[in-house]
Amino acid sequence: MEYLDNIGKRAKAASRELALIGKNDKNNALCAAADALCASTEYILAENVKDIENAIAKGVKESLIDRLRLDEKRVTAMASGLRDIAALPDPVGEVISMTERPNGLVIGQKRVPLGVIGIIYESRPNVTADAFGLCFKTSNAVILRGGSDAINSNKAVCSVIRKAVEGCGITPDAVILVEDTSREVATELMRLNRYVDVLIPRGGAGLISTVVNNSTIPVIETGTGNCHIYIDETCDIKMAADILDNAKTQRTGVCNACESLLVHEKVADKLPEILKPLIEKGVEIRGCEKTCSIISTAIPATDEDWGTEYLDMIISCKVVSDVGKAIEHINTYNTGHSEAIVTNSYENSQKFLNEVDAAAVYVNASTRFTDGFEFGFGAEIGISTQKLHARGPMGLVALTTTKNIIYGNGQIRK
Repeated sequence: MEYLDNIGKRAKAASRELALIGKNDKNNALCAAADALCASTEYILAENVKDIENAIAKGVKESLIDRLRLDEKRVTAMASGLRDIAALPDPVGEVISMTERPNGLVIGQKRVPLGVIGIIYESRPNVTADAFGLCFKTSNAVILRGGSDAINSNKAVCSVIRKAVEGCGITPDAVILVEDTSREVATELMRLNRYVDVLIPRGGAGLISTVVNNSTIPVIETGTGNCHIYIDETCDIKMAADILDNAKTQRTGVCNACESLLVHEKVADKLPEILKPLIEKGVEIRGCEKTCSIISTAIPATDEDWGTEYLDMIISCKVVSDVGKAIEHINTYNTGHSEAIVTNSYENSQKFLNEVDAAAVYVNASTRFTDGFEFGFGAEIGISTQKLHARGPMGLVALTTTKNIIYGNGQIRK
């Protein structure tokens, strides 16, 4: 497809130029882009309104509209994110190790850009700025393909950034938005391996599965979060209720929100107290038989509920006999994202930390902290739920690879 082939060529050329740009020039351009976003807030919000109105007309649920919606605070947050990235240490060029071999060769590893990164994402227009910032800081060119639901917002944000970067004497093709949101173009992008080095999907399970199954480009899986909170028999009930409330209701449409609650049978009688904040806010409880016998408003859960990422005001709830059964349930149904235990038992906390298979495992804290900013990485490119190359919130280091560098003084192999 000529359209994407042209984009790929431009991005590849840009990646070679970006690899030669110094740290100060990159940081100055990031700050210029941040200033431009703030100065263009009115324009960006006007374009975002078009996307919101379209989403409402299509009957999109409110939790997903919240992911799409921009306001002055969120635009400011995007700009702040770029400034935060500018202030972070630049990993590009870092020499990780240097070892002398018996033959006198000195062999080391040096961090270098991945090259061209493709990102296919849904809904959130803030991803446009975050992805640019992290890729640009690590000297990678980025091709962005957002969803049709946010096309006006994405075009506005991208155009503002491109003008700011170009104003700093750097190629605006450091970031290119694929404005054709058809499925055919998305599928073709997944096969653009002659130009794109890594593909990162950000969105729901359907999007991620489609990319993994169709891409000829190496894929870093991110996103889907069927996150659990297990309330142990030794827990502080007030703490448990507060953590659950925050994890479930602060923002329901995000991947680190709690979707499933597990409760030790010895504190099951405390479920009315634990679930009260959620019920008062209108959260629907889908429970096991024991849960339904205690919570009169709960409806029976199906097997499908245990593995569902609702992204809505719904939570599944199951009573278990011990921490081992909780871990078994989590490892059966989770998506490798974020899991938490609320407990006063050191032994149970360590068992949970050691045996739960996830990118982020918490003791006595909300799953909502799985985030690049909260982990001190700056804006994240996504949260990797796989195990190769990167896992958890992906900051700057995750967007680099290594090059072996070898110094000799005339050695030849015999």
